[in-house]
Amino acid sequence: MRMKRSVAALAFILLAAADVPPPAAPLWNADSIAKLRSWVSAAPDDALSRPDSSALDRAIAAGNPAAIDAAATALALKLARMHLLGAATAGERAGWRIPDSDRSIKVEEQLAVALAAGRIDDFFAGQRPMHPDYAVLRDAWRAETDPVKRRTLARNMERWRWMPLSPGQDYLLVNAAAFEVTRWQGGVRAGTWRVIVGKTSTPTPVFSAMVTGVNINPWWNVPGNIVRESVGGLIRRSPATARARGYVWSGGSVQQKPGPNNALGQMKLVMPNPYSVYLHDTPNRDLFDRDVRAFSHGCVRVGDALGLAESLLAGVKTRPQIDALVASRQSVTVGLARPVPVYIAYFTAGTRADGSLAFYDDIYGRDKRVTALARAGGSECSG
Repeated sequence: MRMKRSVAALAFILLAAADVPPPAAPLWNADSIAKLRSWVSAAPDDALSRPDSSALDRAIAAGNPAAIDAAATALALKLARMHLLGAATAGERAGWRIPDSDRSIKVEEQLAVALAAGRIDDFFAGQRPMHPDYAVLRDAWRAETDPVKRRTLARNMERWRWMPLSPGQDYLLVNAAAFEVTRWQGGVRAGTWRVIVGKTSTPTPVFSAMVTGVNINPWWNVPGNIVRESVGGLIRRSPATARARGYVWSGGSVQQKPGPNNALGQMKLVMPNPYSVYLHDTPNRDLFDRDVRAFSHGCVRVGDALGLAESLLAGVKTRPQIDALVASRQSVTVGLARPVPVYIAYFTAGTRADGSLAFYDDIYGRDKRVTALARAGGSECSG
């Protein structure tokens, strides 16, 4: 017995001298593994397929703590990233150009903290999109029995996973499929405006930008395709008529002066982007009474555009001051108190102003791209 104790003591001294750390305690215990399994089983509640847990099963059967830790961690990270970033392929995401800042989130570090604190449930819940629309879609998905509606709900839940986890406290969200723009402040809808979006031949792209100001009485730099399609023909046929409508041209470049005929109306948001797509007013307001409002070359025309400008310029300019600037006919840009993100998105299921669920026509045929989603109870939604 004395010999055995001496050998053990010598081994400890040698290990300490070699600076070899003692074996680490297992990261995952029975309780945390049980909670992980529960979240894996519940993945279809979020229109996600259950990730494969066979590696964890084998590790547990073998009774290997290190293998259990590795398999459980890999499974947890896979599921977390499905909730956080989505499960669609690059082809299914084609055309969605809103950068997802969630890719920079250090999920591994979050998981380690959650395991140490025994807060695995909070870890997984925190990877779901925070926008209230997602919660409405999720509840509807769990209750819906119609397969067509379930596919639509699944696709739009996935689109929310492509958005930043939190889009911010103050932002604009354009839903081209719903023909509306909403302003969100402090997590609640602060205003909704009807919009006109691009025709099916010139669809409004999906992207994000930063609104830094409002251009009152804007000049319109006529895009080349519109010059070719219409304005150029008018200039050639009747230069006098073109001038009367405010067009000026030089060396193939065409602009339109501020005024009642200006295609941008009385205001345009300053939101630099590579697509030359903007939110702006229009002199042709009768089209806002239509249910389907896809008439533009891609830009987003806003009904009650000055009302949107007033909302964005709160604390900078009053409505009477804005109206006075409009009446001056002078082009002037007023900066916002702070930049506001704008997301030009596309959701064929969302919420109305009262928070109730709404479905919208897939005007651009984009839903059919998102097919490999929503495995629930072994049944995959596709098509």
